[in-house]
Amino acid sequence: MQAAEILERLVGFPTVVGGPNGALIDWVADYLGAHGARVTRLMGPEGDRENLFATLGDPSRPGYILSGHVDVVPAGEPDWLGDPFVLRQSGERLIGRGACDMKGFVAAVLAAVPELSRMPLGAPIHIALSYDEEAGCRGVPHLLEALPDLCTAPLGCIVGEPSGLVPVLAHKGKAALRLSAAGVAGHSSRPDLGSNAIHALIPALAEAVALAGDLKDGPQDLRFEPPYSSLQVGTVSGGQALNIIPEQAEARIEARAIAGVDPRKILSPLLEIPGVAAEWLASYPALALDADHPLAALSAAISGHAPLQAVSYGTEAGLFQQAGVASVICGPGDIGRAHKPEEYLTEAELSGAVEMVLALGRRLI
Repeated sequence: MQAAEILERLVGFPTVVGGPNGALIDWVADYLGAHGARVTRLMGPEGDRENLFATLGDPSRPGYILSGHVDVVPAGEPDWLGDPFVLRQSGERLIGRGACDMKGFVAAVLAAVPELSRMPLGAPIHIALSYDEEAGCRGVPHLLEALPDLCTAPLGCIVGEPSGLVPVLAHKGKAALRLSAAGVAGHSSRPDLGSNAIHALIPALAEAVALAGDLKDGPQDLRFEPPYSSLQVGTVSGGQALNIIPEQAEARIEARAIAGVDPRKILSPLLEIPGVAAEWLASYPALALDADHPLAALSAAISGHAPLQAVSYGTEAGLFQQAGVASVICGPGDIGRAHKPEEYLTEAELSGAVEMVLALGRRLI
């Protein structure tokens, strides 16, 4: 199958973050198995979504992981010109939810598999597909727990998030927190008989705003834009009507941390606000690969591009690094197209990613 055909199949599975992905994993597992790959399916604790790990070559030798996620963000925007889960071509553009972020990279890897399977690989190539990356990389930690039983310690990992096929050596870490407050409902004319949950949440929101301001004067890393860690209140909800005392209130807050800063520590003061309950939603560490690491040179050689020092978005690469696997980001497309209607990847970008994967295989012969 050509890469565009595979991408069409992958986009056709509406694997929205937080939902099941079994049909897509079934198809990919059958495809890889037909080409001689060793395939392991790893069910997550949710019971309805899986990671997949496959190997071409000898898993007892150190090799390289090609990592991607198969979940996508929802596609409810009204500006789509067609069904977002039916790949549509317009000129060079291949349009559909996940085409760029990041089923395009997965399609390129799968398209290269038949040729890779015929190569006498001296080191294996592993394919790691994870779920719920868009919810804070929730799937890949379960895959990493199983990694020592799946292969010898890898030499490195290439995460195919859209980077224009330019290797990226560093990204920020992230942590997300849900804060909630409970009150007592009642008529707004008698506030003395109720308890306002939104009012109870306000000290936490004020503290979050103060923390966000302080971060601008904190540690700096000029590789990033902005060059400091950041915090924002993303959503606030609560109450039913103007004349009802709110019984529940909730806020979701995230921190993005430069390398060397723990994103959970940034949010930790919010855990101590009286009357406010806190729940961690997700977290992953920053990525920081030394510019002189062999993986940086390898990714530059197979992509044809000099490495970029850093980006501000996050990926599962930081988790692979934390697990002892040197990692770099390098995938087709532009992150600026992600999470938007009419998301697309061009045919040239897709074929360029296939060639990058094949170039890796040729270097391992």
